[in-house]
Amino acid sequence: MTSNVKKLTVPKESFLNKELLMKLAPLISLILLMVFFSFGTPYFLNLPNLLTVALQTAVIGIMAIGVTYVIITSGIDLSLGSVMAFSGVAVGLAASAGLPLWMCVIAGALAGLLCGCLSGFLVTRAAIPPFIATLGLMMSVRGINLVLTDGRALYFQDYPTFRTIAQGRLFDLIPYPVIYFTVIALISAYILKRTIIGRYIYAVGSSEEAAHLSGIKVDQVKMFVYGFCGLLTGVAGVILTSRLNSGQPTVGVGYELEAIAAVIIGGTSLMGGIGTIGGTIIGALIMGILKNGLNLMGVSQFWQMVAMGIVVVAAVYLDTLRKNIK
Repeated sequence: MTSNVKKLTVPKESFLNKELLMKLAPLISLILLMVFFSFGTPYFLNLPNLLTVALQTAVIGIMAIGVTYVIITSGIDLSLGSVMAFSGVAVGLAASAGLPLWMCVIAGALAGLLCGCLSGFLVTRAAIPPFIATLGLMMSVRGINLVLTDGRALYFQDYPTFRTIAQGRLFDLIPYPVIYFTVIALISAYILKRTIIGRYIYAVGSSEEAAHLSGIKVDQVKMFVYGFCGLLTGVAGVILTSRLNSGQPTVGVGYELEAIAAVIIGGTSLMGGIGTIGGTIIGALIMGILKNGLNLMGVSQFWQMVAMGIVVVAAVYLDTLRKNIK
């Protein structure tokens, strides 16, 4: 006796539509957020305010681009805030030594690169989990900042043009940090999508063992991403130091969480192997617009923190749904 068993099939188009919707979720959220605040306050959509949002997003955005590379490889970097402060301290110490301004700026960027390479060394050579390695570095670097400065800020009276790095504007309109952010984003996106090292980064994040068996030098890839993240954090530190016109050893507390949150909101998976620079930029803008819009509407900063937390949890939940769809 034979029975005809009909195989149930779900249309492939439905999966594609759901997956596409998940990928577009950050962009849709950004648009809805802008529409909401444009109706919520008359001051949101004017040009000066939008430029302010872009300026406020630039520093966190640059850091977020760096940590995107790390998270795609299934890593994490919790030392960003302390490294940013260390970069500012390095600029201040170089200025105190009487070095030219351009050397002071390079010293700040290299300070970030040094910390990033140290994180990479701890993760690869010492085989310490990224969470623990960067958490320890976060505390140690913060202490080093206080030791080097005796807990006091370093000012730049002899470098009046230093503040132009962060406070200058192109055509008296576009803030310089927004230009830095744009250029760094374009270069980083090109590296990630159009170069061999970019493909290696995705391969390591998707399956470290498979990447190793295919001949990819996994440790070198990890050293690169942590070093790159440190370099961009150093650049962000120089920009923030210029904005404050002082190197402050206690600055940057909590910045690492904002940068990581921007990456997650932008669709990068904490499990690795998935993520884009475009998504990270959207995530950073969502956070910047959310804070700016709530401020304009007179919402308490305490409730703003609650809103940020909800957004991050929602982003992680979407990442879980995306994996289940696949």
